Amino acid sequence: MPDPTNRTARNAIVAPQPLAVEEGARVLMAGGNAIDAAVTCAFVQAIVDPQMCGIGGYACLNLHLASAEGGAGGARKVGLDAPALAGSQVAPDMWVNEIIGPNPDGWGYFLKGRLNDAGYTSICTPGWVRAMATMLERWGTISWADALAPAARVAEEGFVVGERMGTRWLMQARFPEACELIDYIRLNPEASRIYLKADGSPYRVGERLRNPDYARTLRHLGERGPDDFYQGELARTMMADLAANGAYVTAGDLAGYRLREDQLVTGSYRGYTVTSATAPHGGPTLIAILNILEGYDLAALGHNSPEYIYLVSMAMKAAFADRNRFMADPAFIDVPLDWMMSEARAAEWRAHIDAGKPIEQAAFTPTGTPDTTHVSVVDRHGNCVALTHSLGASSGVITPGLGFMYNNSMINFDPLPGNANSIAPGKGRTTGMAPAIVYANGRPVLVLGSPGATRIITSNVQVILNVLDFGMSVTDAVHAPRFDCQVNTIRCHARIPEYICAEVRKKHSIERFPQSHGGFALVHAITIDPATGALAGAADTGADGMALVV
Repeated sequence: MPDPTNRTARNAIVAPQPLAVEEGARVLMAGGNAIDAAVTCAFVQAIVDPQMCGIGGYACLNLHLASAEGGAGGARKVGLDAPALAGSQVAPDMWVNEIIGPNPDGWGYFLKGRLNDAGYTSICTPGWVRAMATMLERWGTISWADALAPAARVAEEGFVVGERMGTRWLMQARFPEACELIDYIRLNPEASRIYLKADGSPYRVGERLRNPDYARTLRHLGERGPDDFYQGELARTMMADLAANGAYVTAGDLAGYRLREDQLVTGSYRGYTVTSATAPHGGPTLIAILNILEGYDLAALGHNSPEYIYLVSMAMKAAFADRNRFMADPAFIDVPLDWMMSEARAAEWRAHIDAGKPIEQAAFTPTGTPDTTHVSVVDRHGNCVALTHSLGASSGVITPGLGFMYNNSMINFDPLPGNANSIAPGKGRTTGMAPAIVYANGRPVLVLGSPGATRIITSNVQVILNVLDFGMSVTDAVHAPRFDCQVNTIRCHARIPEYICAEVRKKHSIERFPQSHGGFALVHAITIDPATGALAGAADTGADGMALVV
């Protein structure tokens, strides 16, 4: 095995969970490629962050295939979307009489009985297993069973609960109608059996947690293959449980699940090419923000100066005004992506901002949950993976004996019929996922992504600006204090001083978060030096993450 301290190392991997990063790095050091490492890492992420991601969830991939791996056609860009799709038993108006109101934090709507948030009625058809299997089948070099083995071992042997998860299990919901992470577990007997101690309390930071049921499920999948999840023994076990408990997902939904291909959008910024995930995800909005900002000399304003914060915030707010009106699943709704990402629309918004006009927003604009995860990988061949994947906040539901939670993606739908993001059978809902790759002269120079709902978009944008406009190292770019503006108030890290905020406040409302780190999306990024090919990675300090160059 190569020496992990080798200064000529040519592989890099970064994610919010150190144990998962380490297992992905082992794959790279043993000769595997970026795809092998990303899939292996993702399976381990599913074990150590069981409410952030897992085999009951969904995934969004942005992949650069280098010429050595891309076949005769040379290097190419690939986007795959494995969305969580509403089950065939849903109806657009089924929850109209159950609405309490929108969540003031922007994470969906409150319904009576938490029907869209926790439990069987919150589950959408999962695509995560299909995504991982497709990545390995098309571009990987290791076997399916080998990719699953480290995660099965970790689930069997157990892992030490990290600070972020242990802390979040102790947090209280801001509103009585909302669920916190521990609530999802307590509402399901099987989840409670696995994730609560004998006295009913959650595992604390530093304690070891085991999930042998998840290990058995992964070994079963490794032996039977990924199709077993959709139409085999595992599928039958899952569907018997879901059908008996009122879920809207059917056996036909699972058996008929298909990935969505060619799911990238492409834009440009100051001569660089930027790719990210297309609708209904966050890439078009990320590109729209960059389009607006390209008309300004940001470096001359000074990083995080009052003028800079105000201008970037208004670009965010403008792009979100279009997103919140029009973004939806393009398989169901005609989304005007070309217009939203056009230079003409960017020029209109610049004129609007320069005139000091207010930016009008839709009446309610959901932002989503921070409960997602991401992995970025670059290998010695030049392959680059930006993979964002999630359970939402998890439904809390675990089919007895299987060990894994299902997603709760129904919460992201609009329960009022007739709107762009309203409920429909087989429909995907909007997300902020925006795994991104930035190119210079056709070669990747920055690979990044993050968990954090729609703040993924605004956080990714700022890291891109930090690198391209201000020449920061990837570490400085990721660690710099951030801000966000989507609807009303600008919100910023506590590390942005009050005397800066006071100047911004003369033009726009702004408030400081209590957090100095975290609170926004958690960006995990890798840079590639265009001259030397040297790699550097950075994990967001708001989480437990780690970057390894091996």
